[in-house]
Amino acid sequence: MLLFLGSIALLLLGYFFYGKFVEKVFAIDPSRRTPAETMTDGVDYVVMPVWKVFLIQLLNIAGLGPIFGPILGALYGPIALVWIVIGCIFGGAVHDFFSGMLSVRHSGKSIPDVVGMTLGNGFKQFMRGFSVLLLMLVGIVFVLGPAELLENLTGLSTHTWVVIIFAYYFMATILPVDKIIGRIYPFFGAVLIFMAVGLGVMMMVKGYTLDTSTIFTYTNPQDLPLWPLIFITIACGAISGFHATQAPMMARCLPNEKYGHMVFYGGMIAEGIIAVIWASLAIAFFDTPTELNEVLGKGGPALVVNTVSTTLLGTFGGVLAVIGVVLLPITSGDTAFRSARLIIADFMGMSQKENMKRIIIAVPLFLAGFVVSLTEFGIIWRYFGWANQTLAAIVLWAASAHLAMEGKSHWMTTIPAMFMTCVVITFLCYAQIGFNMPMVIATGIGVIASVLSLILFLRYRVGTPMTPAPAEQSGDTE
Repeated sequence: MLLFLGSIALLLLGYFFYGKFVEKVFAIDPSRRTPAETMTDGVDYVVMPVWKVFLIQLLNIAGLGPIFGPILGALYGPIALVWIVIGCIFGGAVHDFFSGMLSVRHSGKSIPDVVGMTLGNGFKQFMRGFSVLLLMLVGIVFVLGPAELLENLTGLSTHTWVVIIFAYYFMATILPVDKIIGRIYPFFGAVLIFMAVGLGVMMMVKGYTLDTSTIFTYTNPQDLPLWPLIFITIACGAISGFHATQAPMMARCLPNEKYGHMVFYGGMIAEGIIAVIWASLAIAFFDTPTELNEVLGKGGPALVVNTVSTTLLGTFGGVLAVIGVVLLPITSGDTAFRSARLIIADFMGMSQKENMKRIIIAVPLFLAGFVVSLTEFGIIWRYFGWANQTLAAIVLWAASAHLAMEGKSHWMTTIPAMFMTCVVITFLCYAQIGFNMPMVIATGIGVIASVLSLILFLRYRVGTPMTPAPAEQSGDTE
């Protein structure tokens, strides 16, 4: 269990030390009023207690991500934990901190606008379409998955459950953030933490161990290469671009900049701990990656969750498993649609204080989502992992541009941005859903793309003065 406990200890140390370093470089200002205070509208801009903001942020970015991804990543063996720890501390938590705090600094704007302020209008327009498409895809998948499971549990048809879940999504999307999300999400966030910690403790109590002798041994029974697939497979828990679309929601509720470290950096570290627990469970519970792969073949990660939970926690574990595979994805789906509404509203310059204006955006958004949910979109979904990590790379470059334009050291974001650029380009070139190139050639192209990105960044962004956001210039609210 040394690797397991050591991984958690390193994540906690990363929070207290590297997280504080990141906060110092960003230069938070506790005396500066946040958008939640200056732009309160009772709908999206609402001051909430920091403990609620933290738990909602955790649930928004997590859902099933730090459970299913690490379970699939466990096929590579204990090396999965190494990626989670390094990726989370130096990549994901930094990515989430800048996603949230740059939104706080720019009137709570959605991530396309934040990116546009540092990388230019072209990136802003690209990110608008890219983000909405990604969010709609997430929302739809997190309708169909729970609906199919609920059909098995209740006998009601999947179509009926799709309608019911969509109806809930619609209400959660248009109602003020403190009416549904602010009330039930902290509870489900606590359940997510309790479920992971309880299983982690019982894993040690019942004597399950990790075979660290295979940490650098190739173990994937499907012969899938470690590079670059593990960095696509384990996103939530290490680094995930989806988080950048969620952070602005809580940026609009943050009571003070001094809590950004806890909410954004700390929220990702908490997700990393959950990911470490589930990766460890998947490795320790099954004797070999081949045995784990057989279970995945029979029922996917959901069956692994149910098997592990009921074995370690009995009937109560079974209840937690149902909550995990049914309710947690729903909590990611509704915030995906809510984020899409906010991005579209920012693009249209439309105030969301009035009910009708929220409905005007939400109705066509949900109609489009419902139509897509009835069609075959499996091919599109296969690109989700790539799209998700591509978004992460872009946001990290935007964070680097922010630091460079303020005359600060940008390498804490530039290095992970280069790495993720190499990952996504290599994956696109190598994968069958991409260009199906030999790995050596694909990796070479990935490295070249990463280096070229750095050259362009240094040429066009480093030394460029930062232009304050309108609200920063005047001190007025929108």
